[in-house]
Amino acid sequence: MRILLVAATVVMAAGVCWAAADEAAPVPNLAELQKKAARLAPTPIRVDVSHLSAGDRRALANLIQAARLLNDIYMDQLWGGNRVLYAKLQKDTSPLGRARLNNFWLNKGPWDYLDGYKAFLPGVPPRKPLGANFYPEDATRQEVESWMNGLSAEEREQAKGFFTVVRRGPGGKLKLVPYSEVYQADLEKAEGLLREAAANTGNESLKKFLLSRADAFISNDYYESDLAWMDLDAPLDVTIGPYETYTDELFGYKAAFEAYINVRDEKETAKLAAFSQHLQEIENNLPEDPQYRVAKLGAASPIRVVDEVLASGDAAHGVQTAAYNLPNDERVVQQKGSKRVMLKNVQEAKFKTVLAPIAERVLAKEDRSLVNFDWFFTHILAHELTHGLGPHQIKVQGRETTPRQELKELYSAIEEAKADVTGLFALGYMIEHSQEMKLGSLLPGSGEAAQRQLYTTYLASAFRGVRFGLSEAHGKGQAVQLNYLLDKGGLLAMPDGTFAVDFSKIKEAVRQLDHDLLTLEAEGNYAGAKRMLDELGVVRPEVQKALDRLGDIPTDIAPQFVTAAQVAPERAAAPARRRK
Repeated sequence: MRILLVAATVVMAAGVCWAAADEAAPVPNLAELQKKAARLAPTPIRVDVSHLSAGDRRALANLIQAARLLNDIYMDQLWGGNRVLYAKLQKDTSPLGRARLNNFWLNKGPWDYLDGYKAFLPGVPPRKPLGANFYPEDATRQEVESWMNGLSAEEREQAKGFFTVVRRGPGGKLKLVPYSEVYQADLEKAEGLLREAAANTGNESLKKFLLSRADAFISNDYYESDLAWMDLDAPLDVTIGPYETYTDELFGYKAAFEAYINVRDEKETAKLAAFSQHLQEIENNLPEDPQYRVAKLGAASPIRVVDEVLASGDAAHGVQTAAYNLPNDERVVQQKGSKRVMLKNVQEAKFKTVLAPIAERVLAKEDRSLVNFDWFFTHILAHELTHGLGPHQIKVQGRETTPRQELKELYSAIEEAKADVTGLFALGYMIEHSQEMKLGSLLPGSGEAAQRQLYTTYLASAFRGVRFGLSEAHGKGQAVQLNYLLDKGGLLAMPDGTFAVDFSKIKEAVRQLDHDLLTLEAEGNYAGAKRMLDELGVVRPEVQKALDRLGDIPTDIAPQFVTAAQVAPERAAAPARRRK
């Protein structure tokens, strides 16, 4: 057996202690770091902002500056030692130092997102802590759960909520601290910038959201600003704040700060808004026990098609977001539904740089021409739409709860798989019923030809997703889908190492997988979710062989935000904070 010797040195940074990783363990050299970075292809991101009003252009500069502050907050959330380490790396101008800094920035920390969060720098923990910096690094899951169970109902709700961290107080006892206190300095700067942007824009819905979100940064109450975000209807489409819980691998409770600063594509938005009119019909026909279906969904879910100007924080490390569906607060989802934002320029870059080359390697030769961007884009849209379908408020042993709370750290992977498969089911259903649903030109095609393009594009995209790694929710969920559909015969591993769709079996296989995923969430079945992820969330040999042939194809893109740098150069100073 292999014996690991752990260095006794303890490093102090930002008031946080951590045991240094085994200094004898190999760390990547310059060539290896360059190879790691090459998996994310540098891609210029440019957006035409000439049509924006003068006020909106000034607001855009404010928002870019505010979004950049969230990079620092997210690095704090990922690990307490990040800021000190980042400052140290910036001082090393050697080729090795620059390569280390580049990889750090791509991951917003010293652990490789695409390599199971394995450390690529010396003197840090060998793997990202499961609880990131949301919980004390020395706290066990059992200790935190026991502490939470001893709280009052109100305190327990806050402990499991999105916007608090768990810290040690006097005597080592655990306590809650709100985000507004933990990240106060940066949030106050961001608050001032949001108020400046609100003063500059002439759009009332954007003004309302920015002012209410500025208030939330100080009050730690995000409910009203989430409602305002749902009503946002402006040329500048802005998402900024704590949202996704992927970084919290311990429980999946805590929201990480991120920002997307976008410009809306009016033509595509108007076209795709029609999708939301059909959500209730899809819900009514989901392949699950009828008792679990939602009789009446929230208000029609807005859809926005945008071009991304800047992403930051949790939205700007590792694999880049192609679309998102927010908010995650079930109260808002129940009242207003959720909003889907499609990042079209990012999706086009991913398709050209990653998916098209993958299809040439993993698909049977006769199927490669079936892969196209329109179905790639439409399935991502359906994925985001169907996050809002299925169970959200459930009962477990008489308790009112949610799938997120019951599935805990497993929820993200199960939910991402559910959205993928439910989106696939929904599109198949819409193709079959396009005439009675009066879809017109809403879908990229119709009939059997459309079905073949949809499922083949999905198959190629599945290999793109698995390359994200099994420690990432999307990658884990994608592995579950591949293995399940291969086992059911809907997908085929060919003798020559390529893969194909069995069109006589794929629809039923998708229905069965969707049923299983929706039922896990409806029942809050933690044990069942764990069993599925343990058994199917793996890379089997035939898939690994295909992945091995993709080594020279980038895993994803590394955006270079050209327009953002032109609109708001990094050296620009933030305005003084303006309080109400």
